[in-house]
Amino acid sequence: MKWDRGSREDNFEDIRGQAPRGRSGALRLGGGGAVVTIVALLVSQLFGVDLGGLFGGGGGGTAPRTQSTNGGGTGSPSGQPRNSASDPDDELREFTKFVNNNVQDTFKELFQKEGKSYRYAKLVVFTDVVDTGCGRTSSAVGPFYCPPDEKAYIDFTFYRELKTRFEAAGDFAQAYVIAHEIGHHLQNLLGTDDKVRAMSARDRDRANDFSVMQELQADCYAGVWGHEFAKTGRLEMGDPEEALNAATQIGDDRLQKRAGVDVNSETWTHGSAEQRVRWFKRGFESGTLASCDTFNSKDL
Repeated sequence: MKWDRGSREDNFEDIRGQAPRGRSGALRLGGGGAVVTIVALLVSQLFGVDLGGLFGGGGGGTAPRTQSTNGGGTGSPSGQPRNSASDPDDELREFTKFVNNNVQDTFKELFQKEGKSYRYAKLVVFTDVVDTGCGRTSSAVGPFYCPPDEKAYIDFTFYRELKTRFEAAGDFAQAYVIAHEIGHHLQNLLGTDDKVRAMSARDRDRANDFSVMQELQADCYAGVWGHEFAKTGRLEMGDPEEALNAATQIGDDRLQKRAGVDVNSETWTHGSAEQRVRWFKRGFESGTLASCDTFNSKDL
């Protein structure tokens, strides 16, 4: 994909290398409205489950990631100039800023066409551990979105693991990750997150089903952004396939197989590889947010 350096930073926070300052607490993950306590984190460490905003839990993840030692770069404390020449991840930083702005500018325009107001989320790049409105969270969970503070979070080490561990290389695969998390921000703005939380409280036996619906909708929203991005002429040959491959590799069934456990659809929280690909394609082909109503679809 074609992208530009020097994108604005008003909705971007680079806190790499900075230690968390707040109090630690229960681990809470956005991206499905799910709350994962520290008990679940211990379970994930014992049984090799990788929990995160982009990934499914429920006994189907891969082994927890090894914590990085320095995050591959240094952030810039507020008010201090950043030396891009000394940052080995400067290109990733510029790319992430561009995609974040492009995705949110696109969603803002789509909201305006429907007579709705859009509020920008912040994208935070951190190293290893971060304090959020959802509690202290480790980068081991992967990229995630926190509804209370309206921020998406990512550790740059994930980009490298997306290529190596999950065999999903390519810049458009990375862009899909960001678009998916901002898709959860749309759900927060539209009240979907509250809706899922209420439905799960009323019918706990179907909590995983509701989570899958929410995650697939975020995939569809990412596809809608891809549709609009293609109109700009910046899409290159092979880009859509990169996103589809990423969606395939992080399907709950694929993660369960990779972890060496039985594939069990009852434990899925994010959807199968086939479902994630299908809903991304639906958004990509339709270009409309309305096409992403997973909650009333008979073809989940």
